[in-house]
Amino acid sequence: MVRKYSNNSILPLIAIICLLYSFWIFPSNLIAQDIDILLKNGHVFDPKNEIDGILDVAITEGKIFRVAKDISGSQAKKVIDASGMYVCPGLIDIHTHVFVGSIPGKFADGSNSLSPDDFTLRAGITTVVDAGTSGWRNFPKFKEQVIDHSKTRILAFLNIVGSGMTGDDQQENITDMNVSQTIKCINEYPDIIVGVKIGHYTGNLWTPFDRASEAAKRTDRPMFVECHLPQYTLEDQLDRMRPGDIITHSYEKISERSSVIGENGLVLPLVFQAKEKGVLFDVGHGGAGFWFSEAIPALEQGLVPNSFGSDLHRFSMNSGMKDMLNIMSKYMAMGMEEKDILLRATWYPAKSIKREDLGNLGVGTVADVAVISVRNGYFGYVDAGKNKITGNKKFEAELTIRAGKILWDLNGISATPFELK
Repeated sequence: MVRKYSNNSILPLIAIICLLYSFWIFPSNLIAQDIDILLKNGHVFDPKNEIDGILDVAITEGKIFRVAKDISGSQAKKVIDASGMYVCPGLIDIHTHVFVGSIPGKFADGSNSLSPDDFTLRAGITTVVDAGTSGWRNFPKFKEQVIDHSKTRILAFLNIVGSGMTGDDQQENITDMNVSQTIKCINEYPDIIVGVKIGHYTGNLWTPFDRASEAAKRTDRPMFVECHLPQYTLEDQLDRMRPGDIITHSYEKISERSSVIGENGLVLPLVFQAKEKGVLFDVGHGGAGFWFSEAIPALEQGLVPNSFGSDLHRFSMNSGMKDMLNIMSKYMAMGMEEKDILLRATWYPAKSIKREDLGNLGVGTVADVAVISVRNGYFGYVDAGKNKITGNKKFEAELTIRAGKILWDLNGISATPFELK
């Protein structure tokens, strides 16, 4: 039997075939109309995906849609010229204190912490990790009060102390350092809590350290070791740390912890042994945690930081630290290559907190993007001891995109030019 088709049935079929054929011949039409933001001609640097060159980045529906040369912008909703600038993953600051609240003079739910959106986005930072300001008792309040309302992505190292950084005797209460409760809290918020923090303990028992390490090990997360552990030697701390654990304030010069630099000006062998074992070294600049006398010889001898944690809080931001871009610029003045710095501000910290969904521009990932200029001029950089070095370059955040939305634009490169009529 021969089936007969009317003109009414054939015409729609022909139209569909022609439409599909046009997309096959002209695929850029399909791509262009799906683009919300198109960053053109920037130096795209994405070490995870081994991308390093002049390319375009297309963003749609909050995700990275395409990274390629010469993406057509004819139907893109917004086209931004990023010529002469780095286009890289949003920066990650793994040492902050952002459990801001109404309690005066406190870090946990207090005025010494900072609201991250006020300071991060203008520095190209799209993700921060709170360094143990909260513990298993008050983390839910931190989440409800700050994390759930911030545009900056906030992750956390959970303090082994249930009440977190209270600044009083409670934060040294060993009975509040509960491994099972810490693990329970981590399991309740596995996408937010990325590790366990130990710090601010003045006793000589190893119980707090060991409990933090146990909770981190049993949840397959790193332990984050801060300072303020005056009875523990640096050697003993590094010896007890596991591969992947992170020590911060790595280049400090204060009485409560030995420097990584010996009296002969050389990095201590035990420090290199820890690095070889897999311990990661974070800057943790803060108000007292970074000294050129330690950082410069360490850099020259190969003790390079894995991450540029700022130790952002109310006091540090008004001292030598400024922000994470300032720390990165110090390292540029100290001789580190630009791309090596960007690597340690994006992909390395993402790996250290086991969040490899971050710190890259892979197709389909959340569109967290920093557009960064390298400015030329004369710039002064200050350490925790008010010592100064100078440099002729600095990093500056031109544009910050978080989940596909432009949240910072320093010079209006995404804005519509105004013409007086």
